[in-house]
Amino acid sequence: YGVTLNPEKCVFGVTGGKLLGYIISSRGIDVDPTKIRAVLEMVPPSSESGIRSFLGKLGAIRRFIPDLSFAIHPINNLLKKDYSIDWTEDCNEAFNAVKRFLLSPPTLMPPKLDHPLILYSRATNVSLACMLAQEDDDKRER
Repeated sequence: YGVTLNPEKCVFGVTGGKLLGYIISSRGIDVDPTKIRAVLEMVPPSSESGIRSFLGKLGAIRRFIPDLSFAIHPINNLLKKDYSIDWTEDCNEAFNAVKRFLLSPPTLMPPKLDHPLILYSRATNVSLACMLAQEDDDKRER
């Protein structure tokens, strides 16, 4: 196939590492802490570009935040054509809720075949969401 490896960019015999913005290990997939820190250090946006920047940062880690579309609905509304950019208390609550959640983000783990799966679903007038979870050996839901 004509594949050429650059020895300076290759690592062999490791149990984990950074790949495409995620931390991959035998435990599972974690979000890169620098991506979380970028969101946690943000102040509430006051302009359209600030809102887009915040939503863009969340887009990179959205698979780690359950029901994100519903959670940030007040902020998404600010970008609609007929809405003014008026940062309300609802927007502030959504902004802070996402930041609180990111203080201890979940690890995405491969399923264990000997454990039952749990399916969650949610449908509202603003979003659809589903999540497949499983209890780990310590009875914590993952």
